[in-house]
Amino acid sequence: MSPILAAEEISKQYSHHRALNRVSLEVPEQSIFGLLGPNGAGKTTLIRIINQIIGPDEGRITFQNESLKARHVRQIGYLPEERGLYKKMALGEQAIYLARLKGLSRHEARKQLKGWFEKFDLTPWWDKKVEELSKGMQQKMQFIITILHKPRLLIFDEPFSGFDPINVNLLKSEILDLRRQGATIIFSTHNMSSVEELCDHIALINKSEKILEGEVDQIKKAFASRIYEVELEGLRHEPAALLDDGFELIRSKVKNGVTTWRVKLTARSSTNDLLQRLLPSARLLGFKELTPSMNDIFIKKVSGQFPAEKDGEGATNDGDKGTDPSTPCGSQAP
Repeated sequence: MSPILAAEEISKQYSHHRALNRVSLEVPEQSIFGLLGPNGAGKTTLIRIINQIIGPDEGRITFQNESLKARHVRQIGYLPEERGLYKKMALGEQAIYLARLKGLSRHEARKQLKGWFEKFDLTPWWDKKVEELSKGMQQKMQFIITILHKPRLLIFDEPFSGFDPINVNLLKSEILDLRRQGATIIFSTHNMSSVEELCDHIALINKSEKILEGEVDQIKKAFASRIYEVELEGLRHEPAALLDDGFELIRSKVKNGVTTWRVKLTARSSTNDLLQRLLPSARLLGFKELTPSMNDIFIKKVSGQFPAEKDGEGATNDGDKGTDPSTPCGSQAP
């Protein structure tokens, strides 16, 4: 899939702080692209450069295979983390005003806003001042204004902040629908469960540099820890009698006659080897690989616990150093 937007060797310096250091990434068209990183990593600076709020010191941004220009702003919708509406202005009139700034006529703006206000349960608030609305209602309004002019590229910075679970699900559904309709979405968040649920691709920035980029599924496979969970019934032998030095028993639990093991395979063992050891001695009830979550990967990459050689096909790394992860999947990194 060709990129709708690409950053090429972007650098930005603020006084004595380097916010971005030669960051390159590609956002595939009609995808949901997660722009991730800890606080202060450089994500907001990159977003501001894409929106032409500031310019890079080095490098360039291309949009649809040409250098980013002022006219491209009309094809980009931006929902910043710092929300901002005119508190004393009526909601409906303000929505029309902001829509007209995006190029819609008053008639077209009112027509489209009516449908969106109904969908987001905002119709009774049309004539109310913004200051009378809850934070969640104000955020719904800003989401609507961001997408109303049907931009090709949408940038959402922490779009679920302050929403209850029902409205989070509503926005997730709308984001997925926008992609189905042809939009490309850059999605910046600290919520890794939302990344796994929504994103096709991610880029991880830390300390002004990109340290990981690729498809979510491929990245998770590249960081697989070779840990398997097996459920056994009627086990007739102790682990030492079944598992030699080709396997490492990480956890053992017995409940209601069912033994659950977490076993890590070494480089010289395979899943077939493990099954051949277990099947003659017990009835197999369950067998699954425990792949790391995006939260695990985020924490361990940022803290330097994943080595460069763990990055495989479909994931690129700018070469950090670390040690082989030994924490079982699903547990917290130190």
